[in-house]
Amino acid sequence: MSEEKLTFAIITCSDTRSEKEDTAGAALEQLVAEQGWTCVSRVVVKDEQDQIAAGIVDAADNMAVDICLTCGGSGLSLRDVTPEATMSVCDRNVPGIAEAMRQHSLQITPYAMLSRALCMQRGRCIVINFPGSEKAARENWEGVVAVLPHAVKMMAGGGH
Repeated sequence: MSEEKLTFAIITCSDTRSEKEDTAGAALEQLVAEQGWTCVSRVVVKDEQDQIAAGIVDAADNMAVDICLTCGGSGLSLRDVTPEATMSVCDRNVPGIAEAMRQHSLQITPYAMLSRALCMQRGRCIVINFPGSEKAARENWEGVVAVLPHAVKMMAGGGH
């Protein structure tokens, strides 16, 4: 468990799932809690770029969370627009986190290379695109969870 008390928002991007059916978002919320961190919001929005972008802006600007996790919409389906929504409202790319997620997942399945997931920064909030499958979301979390406290510390002006 980390000493840092990080705050999270989770945005599941899906045309077919309600919050009750959102097992990946629920799993991420559980994984956040297991670290002793707080999930201040978990919502499901349609696979629409404007809705996803609005959710990211709300989490970063209004809720002022440290980390916004999107869940779903980062594959090759024509309805998958989460990376585009993320790019549209974020300032800086943080490619290493998305690369680490793919690298971790590639050790489990070759399909990981089909992910278009991004990690970007909006002000002092990191936005990370996670897969919509519960299994894949859990696997990706394992690949990056250890660096999250340090990333938040760096955004707040902390040293290396």
